[in-house]
Amino acid sequence: MRFHPVLHVYKLHDGTDFGAACGTPIKAPYAGTVSAAYFNAGYGNRLMLDHGVVDGRRVVSGFNHATSYRVGVGDRVAKGEVIGYVGTTGYSTGCHLHLMVWLNGQMVNPMSWY
Repeated sequence: MRFHPVLHVYKLHDGTDFGAACGTPIKAPYAGTVSAAYFNAGYGNRLMLDHGVVDGRRVVSGFNHATSYRVGVGDRVAKGEVIGYVGTTGYSTGCHLHLMVWLNGQMVNPMSWY
């Protein structure tokens, strides 16, 4: 739980934030297929990558608050490919990437997977 800097309430922080200058390229951590790309009030510009089964586990990652994305739903991306650019869209107080990871449908700390 943390005190949310925009909503001013205590709320679960469900990902890991990586501070970076707006416009910094966001690269795909693994190959995958873009399963969703949309705007959400909280997450801003959001992109979901389905990596399929990796080491016996279904892996999906989410990239939030981007200025823009270079890929769209259905696109296949390679590991290391630029998929978008860091931004500050949605409930955000500065440029950063809010990264989320799900293993077999359960949200996990991204640092435990990468």
